[in-house]
Amino acid sequence: MTRARLGGSRKVVTGVAVAATALLLSGCLQNPNETGGGASGGDGIVADNAQPDGDGTVTVLGAFGGVEKDNFEASLEAFEEESGIDIEYTEDTDFTTTIQTRVAASDPPDIAFFPQPGGLLQFAEDGVIQPIDTFLDYDSLNQSLVPGLLDYMNYNGRFYGAPVRLANKSVVWYDKEAWDAGGYEVPTTLDELYQLADQMKADGTTPWCMAWESDQATGWVGTDWIEQLVLSTQGEQFYNDWIFHRVPFNDPKVVEAFDEFGKIAKGNGLVLGGANGILNTPVQEAMFPAFNENPPRCIMERQGSFAATFFPTEPNNVQADLDTYTGVFTFPPAEAVEGQSPPVLVGADYAALFNGNDEDAQKVMQFLTSPDFGVEWARAGGWLSPHKTFDASNYPDQTTKDVAAIATDAPFAVFDGSDVMPAVVGSDSFWSGMREWVEGQSSQETTDKIEESWPQ
Repeated sequence: MTRARLGGSRKVVTGVAVAATALLLSGCLQNPNETGGGASGGDGIVADNAQPDGDGTVTVLGAFGGVEKDNFEASLEAFEEESGIDIEYTEDTDFTTTIQTRVAASDPPDIAFFPQPGGLLQFAEDGVIQPIDTFLDYDSLNQSLVPGLLDYMNYNGRFYGAPVRLANKSVVWYDKEAWDAGGYEVPTTLDELYQLADQMKADGTTPWCMAWESDQATGWVGTDWIEQLVLSTQGEQFYNDWIFHRVPFNDPKVVEAFDEFGKIAKGNGLVLGGANGILNTPVQEAMFPAFNENPPRCIMERQGSFAATFFPTEPNNVQADLDTYTGVFTFPPAEAVEGQSPPVLVGADYAALFNGNDEDAQKVMQFLTSPDFGVEWARAGGWLSPHKTFDASNYPDQTTKDVAAIATDAPFAVFDGSDVMPAVVGSDSFWSGMREWVEGQSSQETTDKIEESWPQ
């Protein structure tokens, strides 16, 4: 079992791309058409591939298959019929290796979906991806998307990708029946979240369901928790400084975030099974003790929007009836701001254009990155639009509408940090560090070790 992510298996992020991105996220998002941009070729065509132009066929490469592929293709049918363009989607679970091989052979697809920013921006640095402002309405796109999503596509003042789907990782799921029976209220601050957990414990139920076991990827759930707590306690500017190593991994504020997590995960009887249960329960089974047992043995789980696909289908089909069995709320900030939602932690798939000379490929990109895309996928479930302006009535249930609203109401979104950090950190020392930490290693020692692993 590999880590559950938007694009399937874990992808490698190169240090070069990360370093490049780090230089770019230091400033605010700006319209490249106004600032002059920095990509070679100005506003002209700068990317091409070996695919034929103007033949009415556009090739797309991505990592998702199965039901997701079926739902994606269903979302293309009306556009294909209206435009006369045939979109040929190919799934590849080893997307990162395949796209690198095809680019090296000068034969990339017309469009590719990247689950992490680093790999995309590496190709932007190589000059093989078309800047999006040459074929998209940049201002409309920027106004429509959840703020912050485009920032991660910035290379030398130009932007090279746009999101086509979103994963909201700032969600707390709960067993609705147990929640209602306890008369619990949604917390608006971290202190209130801790008080809620203490109240559940006093009522006789372990508050947190938590599971990290994911074969070689065990620990990624813990990295998401730390990322969330850095964001919740320090805000988006410090968060981005941290994930791009403008501040060290072991900055005192990061150590503080580990200690905050320790209030939940380390001892105190707040997590079902303690450290042993956390490390040995498969990620997909985290909420089974909540939904499959009566009375439930735990109530809440902090997990991404994709968690719904893990929920049991028997004896109760939770996946098919989320509104009956589940409730959600936003993971709260350290301090609430009246009238303002907190920033959110997200993942996303970004579309990039390798065939800038093909008007058909440009038209497909315009559709895929618009708020009109994904209606059929949304209705089928398991997909969130990155657009604030997407018609939320297309989501199949109120729970999914609420999960989407957590993201679209946010003033800012930040990307999953372990997917941006160099692979030797984000999918190695950070994962293993979380395992050692939950087993008893101190926050300072853990962050020191991870900082030492950061490439020079």
